[in-house]
Amino acid sequence: MIEKIILVLLFIAVAVGVGIYCRKSTSTVDGFILGGRKVGPWMSAFAYGTSYFSAVVFVGYAGQFGFKYGLAATWAGIGNAIIGSLLAWWVLGPRTREITHRLGAATMPEFFGKRYDSKALRIAAAAIIFVFLIPYTASVYNGLSRLFGMAFALPYDVCVIGMAVVTCVYVVLGGYMATVMNDFIQGIVMLLGITAVIVAVILNNGGFSEAVISLSRIPAEGTAMEGAFISFFGPDLFNLLGVVVLTSLGTWGLPQMVQKFYAIKSGPAVKQGAIISTVFAFVVAGGSYFLGGFGRLYSGQIEYAANGTPVYDSIIPTMLSTLPDVLIGLVIVLVLSASMSTLSSLVLTSSSTLTIDLIQGNVVKEMSEKQKIGYMRVLLVVFVAISAGIALLQYHSSIVFIAQLMGYSWGALAGAFLGPFLWGLYSGRISKAAVWCSFAIGVGLTAVNMVMGFAGTPLIASPINCGALCMLLSLAVVPLVSLITKAVPFEINPPSAEGAIDREFERELEQEELASAATGAAADV
Repeated sequence: MIEKIILVLLFIAVAVGVGIYCRKSTSTVDGFILGGRKVGPWMSAFAYGTSYFSAVVFVGYAGQFGFKYGLAATWAGIGNAIIGSLLAWWVLGPRTREITHRLGAATMPEFFGKRYDSKALRIAAAAIIFVFLIPYTASVYNGLSRLFGMAFALPYDVCVIGMAVVTCVYVVLGGYMATVMNDFIQGIVMLLGITAVIVAVILNNGGFSEAVISLSRIPAEGTAMEGAFISFFGPDLFNLLGVVVLTSLGTWGLPQMVQKFYAIKSGPAVKQGAIISTVFAFVVAGGSYFLGGFGRLYSGQIEYAANGTPVYDSIIPTMLSTLPDVLIGLVIVLVLSASMSTLSSLVLTSSSTLTIDLIQGNVVKEMSEKQKIGYMRVLLVVFVAISAGIALLQYHSSIVFIAQLMGYSWGALAGAFLGPFLWGLYSGRISKAAVWCSFAIGVGLTAVNMVMGFAGTPLIASPINCGALCMLLSLAVVPLVSLITKAVPFEINPPSAEGAIDREFERELEQEELASAATGAAADV
């Protein structure tokens, strides 16, 4: 027990210390929410990865989909690495950095408002983020708290409140720079931790060959396939594809993920960050889903609901409960790292969006830099408190699983924003009507499906598949509606050998040279 306590206390001390150290970077709004757009490739890549993979993935998704699809669930991790990381950095990174810098946009709603010349779109986007980031933020607490309960026998409520307080302290003090510096440290812990855990769990089951043989003997429900849980595509390929689309393509439209591209340095930083982020995703996401694939070996030890359905959130904690104390301590710090980095990113996105896009100019007409940062800090605390409250309510009433909360949130956010954001970066022929249609599809389809699900018969049985469908519809609807409606005039450079990041780097170098020349001329005078 003492080893676990020391590891957790050391982690908390480092997180708070980084927040105190980064206070000097929070004097301006740009510094508080974007780190002055000067974050290097390593920190940006790790910030992207640690915001991507939290307890929701490690405990919720890895447990649920590993149990359902066996080792084929690893495809979700591979999709996260290739589509959700590598392609996201290549396709979105340079353009996002270039155009948001050109527009002077610090949030996704601000991008929509300035790119499509519409205050209404900006307010609508901010409202969607405010509503749908909250359940995702609440879902982050669950997996972590289950692990804390297993390791320390602490009540769920204590775990949730403790995590909320620590996250509040370092984000309120240090803003975005504290978040990315902690993300870098936490990312290293995640890489080491997931590798050690996979090795330990496999050895606990007699080694890789013995574990795979044992898994191959377990029959899968609804199919006569032998060895379904070790097969290449698993027992249910269609629903597995839905998971891959939601968890991989979804990052392209999530405001807390896209915002990492706003803040990165120009020049080669995006190209370097793409490789670092992809390797990180292969290890962390691929490793998590691969680990979850062995969940069926613990069928006799996990928790079950009254109707006989497995409590998916209990699978990974059960797998880890047999490990030595030092490894359990490492896992606790691993998931604490992943969860706090995701939580800090979510609440920073929510508070900055609400302040800049809803309060400023609508509720408070004129706001100084100091007032904006003050509002953001207060709202950070409010958002953490609300999400913690929802997490506690969900736990005590057993409303839904982690994956369902995340599925609804990702589906609505990415379903609303993916098409307008991506097409807005690459096409100058997109209309306001097309953006409104995408917003309506993402939010409307998700909300209708959720309400019908609570009533007993959802429109689409899986919220995962519903979210994936929303994203694909968004990508298709935006260009189609734009063909028959008036486009918003906007100059876009077509794709060329000279990429967006190269254009912006050259532009910044020219500005620096002009500034240097002006300084030299003034000195001569």
